Amino acid sequence: MGLPVVALLVVPGAFAGGGTRRWFGGRAEGQRAEAQAAKDAAAAAFYELDTAQRDLRISIETISAVDDSPAARRAVSDFEALGRRIDEVSNRYIQAIDAYDLDRDDLEAAAASRARGEITRAKDELVGVKRELDRFGESLGPLLGKAETQLARLAPAVERARQALLAASNALDAVRQTQLKADDLAARLAALAPELTKLNQGAGQHGVQATVERAGRVQREAEAIRVEAERLPEKAAEIDHRLVSLRTRAQALTTRAGQVDPVLSELRRRFSAACWQDLQQVPRQAVENVRQAELKLQEAQGARDAQRWADAASLLSTVRALLNSTDEAVSAAGDRLSRLNAVQKDPQQEIERTRFAIRDAQRLAMSGRTSPDPRHAGPLDDAVARLDRAAGSLQGRHPDYWHFLTETDGVRQSVARVVAQIREDRGAGH
Repeated sequence: MGLPVVALLVVPGAFAGGGTRRWFGGRAEGQRAEAQAAKDAAAAAFYELDTAQRDLRISIETISAVDDSPAARRAVSDFEALGRRIDEVSNRYIQAIDAYDLDRDDLEAAAASRARGEITRAKDELVGVKRELDRFGESLGPLLGKAETQLARLAPAVERARQALLAASNALDAVRQTQLKADDLAARLAALAPELTKLNQGAGQHGVQATVERAGRVQREAEAIRVEAERLPEKAAEIDHRLVSLRTRAQALTTRAGQVDPVLSELRRRFSAACWQDLQQVPRQAVENVRQAELKLQEAQGARDAQRWADAASLLSTVRALLNSTDEAVSAAGDRLSRLNAVQKDPQQEIERTRFAIRDAQRLAMSGRTSPDPRHAGPLDDAVARLDRAAGSLQGRHPDYWHFLTETDGVRQSVARVVAQIREDRGAGH
């Protein structure tokens, strides 16, 4: 009796040449499925490792672009070493995958089992090196945070520099519309063009830190140019005002210098030569100083007309110094006569003024003490003796009142130094 139809359908060719494989197909297919599952797991591990490596490479590039410290260089070196380790593991994974064709119809169970074992070992290596990569990535936290902070500063710094340059250019344009040339400011702004070119080339070519520093320098210089440009009309007006004021002052000093000769005549007539000899050159020197000041004023006017502001300001400072010294010399003659008149009329007033200063210092020196400190007592005793000698010098037919006045001035200055020393010592707890 023959086989049922169903049996014939289930095992077609049971007595043919290919029937042997079909009898063991169940075990081979199970091994094939396990090998395929291992292959899928390995592929997933390979993808995760590749993704992690790519992400970490971005972090390393960020750090190396910003940081050149030993720690940063060591991080780059460690990442390169990890990369070589990853290449080795990846190559073994690829070799394991390429060694077996899991889609072959005649794949034997033993081959499938070997494939599963080798692919699983490759996957475990991929997972292991991925863990190393993760730990390394975690160790980069501080370096990466520092680098990202600097990168975050980059774009705003460059933008601030560009805006500062634009503001400086606009300020110069506004100044030129008022007929002020500002050539020196324009030259300074033009000198920043190469720096702007480097900023535009970016941090990729010049480095993040260098670019941030360059942007800061450009911003500061551009802002300085803008401020000076905006102040230029005010500076021009200020120089114009100083020209008028100093010219007027020079004219007034010319008049005052002419009044010194009558003062000197009275000094010569009423006082000894020692009281006025040092003033003999004042009239001639005053005339010469005013003449020099007027010449410098003409030069300053020329510099202003040429809009050489720095030169004009420097020349006006020279004029002011000349006029100040002339003013002091001219005033000294009148002051000398006034002081000599006062001491000639009542020398006792100057003596008492000086004695009061000495007594005040002596009271301070004795305050809280039974005896004075020799460092203070000695100079104060010398001051008393010096004042007595100065007062005694007024005896005679033609006293040297000016010597008397300079001596009393000197006594008061020495007393003031003692008072300052006492207060300093007490302030320090001595």
